[in-house]
Amino acid sequence: MSTPQRIDEHDATAWRRSSHSNQDGGQCLEVADGHPGVLPVRDSKWPGGPIVRFASAPWSAFVAALRGGRL
Repeated sequence: MSTPQRIDEHDATAWRRSSHSNQDGGQCLEVADGHPGVLPVRDSKWPGGPIVRFASAPWSAFVAALRGGRL
């Protein structure tokens, strides 16, 4: 088992906002790349809040379902 990688919630360069988000302060998620097998997700309006970590495969299936109109 590998050691979990630390995700610095204060490092703005590590996080990116969805391309579907606008800059008007709406409900947005941010994700952090560079964590093999895991996708950290947080609320862009609360960057110091909790971080939810998803395994890559379930996250990809979730995004595919959204894009396909199944959710």
